[in-house]
Amino acid sequence: MHFMSDKVLIDGEWVTAGRGTYPIVNPATEEPAGAAPEASVEQALAAAQAARRALVEGPWPTMSGAQRADLLEKAADAFRREMGDLVDLTIAETGAVRRVAETQQVGAVAARLAANAALARGAFETGLPPRATVGPTGTSLSSGVVVREPVGVVACITPANFPMTNCAGKIGPALACGNTCIIKPAPMDPLAVAELCRIVDAVLPPGVLNFVCGSGPELGAALVKSPDVDMISFTGSTAVGIQIQAAGAATMKRTLLELGGKSAQIVFADADRAKALRGAMMVWSFHSGQICIAGTRLLVEESIYAEFTQQLAAASAGIAIGDPTSPETVMGPLVSAAQRARVEHYVAAGIAEGATLACGGKRPASLARGFYYEPTLFTGVRNDMTIAREEIFGPVICAIPFKDEAEAIALANDSDFGLYGYVWSGDTARAVRVARGLRTGTVQINGSTPNPEAPFGGYKLSGVGRDGGLYAVDAYTELKYIGWTA
Repeated sequence: MHFMSDKVLIDGEWVTAGRGTYPIVNPATEEPAGAAPEASVEQALAAAQAARRALVEGPWPTMSGAQRADLLEKAADAFRREMGDLVDLTIAETGAVRRVAETQQVGAVAARLAANAALARGAFETGLPPRATVGPTGTSLSSGVVVREPVGVVACITPANFPMTNCAGKIGPALACGNTCIIKPAPMDPLAVAELCRIVDAVLPPGVLNFVCGSGPELGAALVKSPDVDMISFTGSTAVGIQIQAAGAATMKRTLLELGGKSAQIVFADADRAKALRGAMMVWSFHSGQICIAGTRLLVEESIYAEFTQQLAAASAGIAIGDPTSPETVMGPLVSAAQRARVEHYVAAGIAEGATLACGGKRPASLARGFYYEPTLFTGVRNDMTIAREEIFGPVICAIPFKDEAEAIALANDSDFGLYGYVWSGDTARAVRVARGLRTGTVQINGSTPNPEAPFGGYKLSGVGRDGGLYAVDAYTELKYIGWTA
């Protein structure tokens, strides 16, 4: 199956990309999956200008929240009608296994659009109580209102791991709050994002949503510097996030940066062993470890460390690796040859620094084609090793022992990152105590499920800002106070 798109969306029109197309590779087969549009920098800037016109001249920002909500609900319904056709495309370009493609990759998109339609119906004005003031002319009564207004033009730069889901998570709240948008997806798998933009744009005024795409960093860099862009919403690596923050500072752009993670997964001796093992294995089974929230630093209490890591290594043999289109497959390929090479680099570094390879650490011998890598576990890891410090973004777990609660918290916090954390313990009071001690944006205890209404984001090098649920309103609006005297 071959998918092709040679057009970008600017001001309501799909126009031929200025630099032709570039190939998209199927990570499971290493064969061509299709071709994507290679836009020019001039087209990226034109998309920003179109979004600016739609903001200044168009009806979108001045519509009521209810009107915007109606259109977002219409977009969600339109996506539901077409989503079945997008699963195979998503598998072909991301390498996601069918279960993940159907649920988290495609299935979550309509839900995010619909949830943000509800967000648009919320209150965007808050009255402040009147206050009496005494001045030279006597006593006066002052009143006022706090108004939330769109930040303006938002450039949404999305990642390769969950391209459509992440795109919907950005444009949903941005549009709900009255902003206009330019979408620039990751180079490896932009085709499904283009389809999402096609579906959503069909119900919006021209220029409210724009889409550009390219194989290199030039388009994103141009959008960050563009005077027509007011905000950058970026999900991706910390290294790129730092560049965006630095470049955007020249024009004081608002930034929402969801960056890397090296999340600690803390397992106490009194934890439910089977559940904790399944939780640790999610690093392998959930999109081959290509998720920013993966609990890749496995901190295990000393008294069970040897037994727990042995059980984990043994369990790796039961993970079915292979064709992501097969319903039986649990673990598919990494998204690109470059990403697999990155994983191999870190595995070699772990061995060189003295960690013990308990399982994995190589390409599966049975799979001659595809960017596959075995579920990998290092034991005997110190928290100062490279593999414990840097984000690998692959199916690699680093197991580190700890003596007691205080050391577990100290080890978890001894990181440049602070996106997520996991705690496993039969003692709920202790688990909550530890969770409060972790400097991370989210902590899940004993396998609690993510809450879409909760704030999402990280401390330290894991990012700047929060979105999610009502908290996205803070991210995508400016506050204005309007006061008057009676």
